[in-house]
Amino acid sequence: MMFETFVHRRKDVTEQELLDFNAFCQMLPGASSTQTLTLIGYKRGGLPLAILTLIIWILPACTLMGSLSFLLDYINENSINTGIFKYIQPMAVGFIAFSAFRLFRLSVKNIVTRIIMVACGLLTLFLFKTPWIFPSLIVAAGIVTNFSNKRIPQKGVPPKKIKWGNIVLFFALFLITGFLSETARKQEWKNRGAYNLFENFYRFGSLVFGGGDVLMPMMYEQYVVRPQVRQEKQTNVNVLKISKQEFLTGSGMVRAIPGPVFSIGSFVGGMAMKDKSASVQLLGCVIGSIAIFLPSALLVLFFFPVWHNLKKYAVIFRSLEGINAAVVGIMAGACLYLMKDISLDITDGSTIHIMNVAVIVATFALLSFTKVKAPLIPFGCLLLGWLI
Repeated sequence: MMFETFVHRRKDVTEQELLDFNAFCQMLPGASSTQTLTLIGYKRGGLPLAILTLIIWILPACTLMGSLSFLLDYINENSINTGIFKYIQPMAVGFIAFSAFRLFRLSVKNIVTRIIMVACGLLTLFLFKTPWIFPSLIVAAGIVTNFSNKRIPQKGVPPKKIKWGNIVLFFALFLITGFLSETARKQEWKNRGAYNLFENFYRFGSLVFGGGDVLMPMMYEQYVVRPQVRQEKQTNVNVLKISKQEFLTGSGMVRAIPGPVFSIGSFVGGMAMKDKSASVQLLGCVIGSIAIFLPSALLVLFFFPVWHNLKKYAVIFRSLEGINAAVVGIMAGACLYLMKDISLDITDGSTIHIMNVAVIVATFALLSFTKVKAPLIPFGCLLLGWLI
């Protein structure tokens, strides 16, 4: 779509520029599609147009997902039948499985990347509840693929030394938000939820490689799995949390709207603060929207001026090979983990079990072998839930 719009029709950038933008953004954590569009705005009109492009790109999706957090709350309060959402969960698994398969075909091409993929998939499946499993796997995979000089060898004169002062603001915010969040938690500040929420989403935006399909499992672990463990231990009862049903519904519905998958931050932020007043819930939507995209914007705008130096380093490209393979493994492991929460035992003949399996398979097949637009699939699952 970007090639068609910005290269062939509008001629805002050349094909090579767009490829360079995309390659650069793939090496950064955060929302890659959002970063690429921000760079197109930056190239055409500098920082002001880059910021305006970013706002216009994320505003519709964040508004719709934030509104959905209020809609689900209203449905629950009025005991309205939510059966129409019952096939959204298996549909979300089908999307993740398709994304993993598509990225597998592009990224896993040799024995090293196959080993990385399998190892990351197994570690994700069995250590899903460990908070730092995702960034640890990504860093380790990037290191592994740097041991070989055969793949993407260093060529030419090494680039000049890079000045890292441009990312001081990024790291300062990372440290400040972490400090304030932890202080608010320990001292039980009155509005601690807002501090915790901002830190959580800023951390997600700072550490997520691989886009929305990697972001989903991290959010699931933070707001669904960990609160249940803490509640069992009777510690930190005020921790932010949402239910499994609410999260999987949001992760499915974000596919049905235009815009970036990272806009799920608006939905999760609102749901995590829904037990407060409506104004606090709205604040949660705003915090989720800003904090999840802010690291992406800071990184891409501050690092881009030194991109032409960075791309001369073979270590970057070798690391990217391992990172992409790790992302495939993480997505596959996360897909298997999420499937544990869905009834799939077709041997008992239950219609629900059979339909869940059918929805997962059908979602994967439609995305892989047909030209059906992705947003139509969630609407089809909603219709199926209403009919059956």
